[in-house]
Amino acid sequence: MTDLPDLIDDKIKRIERDVDELRVRDKEADDFKVRDEVFDELTLKALYRLASTGLIQALGGPISTGKEANVFHAIGPGGRELAIKIYRIRTSDFKAMHDYILGDYRFANVRKTKKDVVFAWTKKEFRNLTRARKARVRVPEPLKYRENVLVMQFIGRDGVACPLLKHAVENLENVKEVYDATIEFMKRLYQDAHLVHADLSEYNILVDDQAEPVFIDMGQSVLVQHPRAQEFLQRDVGNVVKFFNEAGVRASAITVLREITK
Repeated sequence: MTDLPDLIDDKIKRIERDVDELRVRDKEADDFKVRDEVFDELTLKALYRLASTGLIQALGGPISTGKEANVFHAIGPGGRELAIKIYRIRTSDFKAMHDYILGDYRFANVRKTKKDVVFAWTKKEFRNLTRARKARVRVPEPLKYRENVLVMQFIGRDGVACPLLKHAVENLENVKEVYDATIEFMKRLYQDAHLVHADLSEYNILVDDQAEPVFIDMGQSVLVQHPRAQEFLQRDVGNVVKFFNEAGVRASAITVLREITK
């Protein structure tokens, strides 16, 4: 790429080869749907800068593809497994993102351009994850971010991510324990981290190899002072209670809401 600096170390060159390989795979197999727009110039430069710090040794295949972001497996120092979340600048839902940022005093001065909103969203997820971990909520450990790229702990092993709660529930020996832990984490998130997840459901909770829930996708999470925080909390509680009721756990949304906010 002619617009990149001439002096690039081996780690950064490896990242470039990994990205090129992903593009080749995209043309050869449906399992590797990676659009060129994911690795635009800004994203590549952010990856190169993160790689130059030694944080990223090699970029692997895609873990998940969402409406706003793609998540890739990666390897860090000492062979540590990482998750690299890349928010798509061109195709992200700018209005939806802006609605969640609006009302958050931490990002009151963010300009309304699509690029700036996506960058703020990435920073917001990093900060939300940091707050959640301090409150002893199980979330991926946030390691570093730059522009639209967020580097996190990988929840899984040998490149295989832990399953979503939606898919794991059938194999759980004690669904009630997972339910209790989920409600406890929601309570800690609200009372100690002063956050509401704002999109919590069986699709945003992983179940690790210790059968413990791990909350993910916290870019949209809002502070409890947010004007729509209570609305989002009620929705989160409704989603969680409905899912666990269907899994055989007796629970009441009203009781859970009181427990979380008391």
